[in-house]
Amino acid sequence: MAKKLIITISRQYGSGGGEIGRQLAEDLGIHCYDKNMLEMSSYESGIKESFFHLADEKAGNKLLYKIVSNLTPEITTPSFGSDLVSADNLFRFQSTVIRKLAAEESCVIIGRCADYVLEGTEGLVRIFLYADMDARVRRVTAKDIYDPKDVKKNIKRVDRERRDYYRYYTGRDWQAVDNYDLMMNTTKLGVEGTLDVLKKYIRTLGFVF
Repeated sequence: MAKKLIITISRQYGSGGGEIGRQLAEDLGIHCYDKNMLEMSSYESGIKESFFHLADEKAGNKLLYKIVSNLTPEITTPSFGSDLVSADNLFRFQSTVIRKLAAEESCVIIGRCADYVLEGTEGLVRIFLYADMDARVRRVTAKDIYDPKDVKKNIKRVDRERRDYYRYYTGRDWQAVDNYDLMMNTTKLGVEGTLDVLKKYIRTLGFVF
């Protein structure tokens, strides 16, 4: 790949965003970072990985206060003090990992406010994937994670957690068009069709793979 390409993917639960991100990275011949970032953040910080899993894509404890006050936590150097395992500090460690990855290689990064953390980075392409609710219900139901009658409820719950997490750490609306370079509904195109469009879009931007 001639120039560095950093793709961030934000996604509604059940839209296929994770699968599409992983396959896109494979097709482009670059790494994809998703849950594996939690292990990397644990290694970076020396904090047990379980703490990162507990805080993963969930807002901190002062969500309402931060929203009402229009405040967002600063993405500063992580602390090794008394707030070591606070949600805000875990986010700082994770943000450090995201920035290091983007500095070192072309990659796909899924979720975790990466579009915000890497804002202004050269070669950054920010994507948001969504889908119709019926399609999302079918996709999540097929995974057999929840009782069928609870699938829609859990889709809405995960979306709410991701929305609140994004709002908490960025002060922005998770689904606002201003945050992304491309927003796509995956319902009609499916995984393969969406991948085709994304790869054509990336080529149009001048990236060669």
